[in-house]
Amino acid sequence: MLHAHGDTQGQGSRRGYRVGSVLAILLTAIPFWLVMSGTLRDAQTTAILIFAMALVQIVVHVICFLHLDTRSEGGWTLLAFLFTAVIVFLTIGGSVWVMFHLNTNMMPMPDKMAGPMQ
Repeated sequence: MLHAHGDTQGQGSRRGYRVGSVLAILLTAIPFWLVMSGTLRDAQTTAILIFAMALVQIVVHVICFLHLDTRSEGGWTLLAFLFTAVIVFLTIGGSVWVMFHLNTNMMPMPDKMAGPMQ
């Protein structure tokens, strides 16, 4: 079998795909069960757990299905992925920060101006 220049790792094994699939199903089913059963009465705790499981699921997909690690292509694919993640985090975080401060620092409207224009 011929390999292109720079190919240092295979596409993955059946075992890796099975493990990734089982983990992805569990990391989807558990948050669904948490919400539908109402096991946790606190909505904030439920949201934090769902967010944490979503982050773990991202890692599972990146490792099991995208095969990003330090060995593939000399680590450049992982570096590109991390750079993209940082840019996305800065863009979303900056947007939320700007919207929060715009909402906080806007001048309040007097009551008579809040109604429909006449």
